Amino acid sequence: MAARAGVYLLVFMSLVTAESSITPSEFIRSSCRATRYPVLCVQCLMGYASVIGQSERQLTITALSVSISRTRSSASFVKKISKARGIKPREYRAVQDCIENMGDSLDSLSQSVRELGNIGHAVGEDFVWHMTNVQTWVSAALTDDNTCLDGFAGPSMNGIVKAAIKDRVVNVAQVTSNTLALVNRFASSHRTAETP
Repeated sequence: MAARAGVYLLVFMSLVTAESSITPSEFIRSSCRATRYPVLCVQCLMGYASVIGQSERQLTITALSVSISRTRSSASFVKKISKARGIKPREYRAVQDCIENMGDSLDSLSQSVRELGNIGHAVGEDFVWHMTNVQTWVSAALTDDNTCLDGFAGPSMNGIVKAAIKDRVVNVAQVTSNTLALVNRFASSHRTAETP
């Protein structure tokens, strides 16, 4: 009986050791499998492996920070296009709407980072409340990214302006989509860990 218990203990210890010996890079790759664009997810986060370590919370904060950086950069690019020569009035209006949408997206993502910072050691209903806010804001940011392209619908808008903006905005939307998946993963893994 004691020998059998010893074997179980060894098996358990080897499982714990195997889990804790995962590298930050492996942790990021594994986490990114939960996203819609896993290759992009790994590309965006791998440079921060030493900061992320094996922390779900740090992974989520980093993903949000990357989304903010990409959104800010794209918004700046779209603003420059609005000042380009030869832009048609309808294109100009669509670009202005897009700038406004990206500004809203940036606000939502920034609120999400602040909210994650407020979580601290929150547990139970407090944690759920904070994470629900984060999920709502990241989801709203993704909607804003997608809405940005709505103004360019229709064949009359198929031109250089639309093509240039679409590439940037689609990339931002994909990064934000991945961020939302990681936020949802963090929320559900934390809740699962608390379940008795």
